[in-house]
Amino acid sequence: MKIIVGLGNPGLRYKATRHNVGFEAIDRFAKANRLRFKARRYFDSWMAEGKFKGESVLLLKPLTYMNRSGVAVAPAVANKEVNLSDLLVVCDDVNLELGQLRLRAQGSAGGHNGLISIIERLGNEAFSRLRIGVGGSEKEDLTGHVLGRFKRQENKVVDDMLQRAADCIEVWFEDGIKEAMNRFNKK
Repeated sequence: MKIIVGLGNPGLRYKATRHNVGFEAIDRFAKANRLRFKARRYFDSWMAEGKFKGESVLLLKPLTYMNRSGVAVAPAVANKEVNLSDLLVVCDDVNLELGQLRLRAQGSAGGHNGLISIIERLGNEAFSRLRIGVGGSEKEDLTGHVLGRFKRQENKVVDDMLQRAADCIEVWFEDGIKEAMNRFNKK
């Protein structure tokens, strides 16, 4: 089994914000592969479970808010007895240009509060993460930026970026981290 987690914040207030691109990318992957999120909560998350290319997959969208994502992810990993190499976390990144993807097999949180929470709860940073570039802000406080929506002129780039992120998830699942990194870690 593999677990794929899209990070974001629950509720209409946060829908289509920069911080919720993890939710949106995993939604695209789920829709393309006929996986449906259940209306009931499991692991403090919206969950979709099924088969993809003959292998079991669990998709999670934590409802714990970004800063507490580990509260949802760690119990799911433990309950399903998943190796950390079979965990992929998809999140936004203000340090990447809008539209850029960066996939890594492991590493630090890079200041991302959702990743910080997951690493703290797992006690390990040896899991894959797909960072989706949402662009930075000239302001020192990034809260308003990441909780803000994309500008109308950015919509085409965002749509393409989310599709590439969903495609990257599929390649990670089917062909592994190295192949996915080779194909998607480009400017």
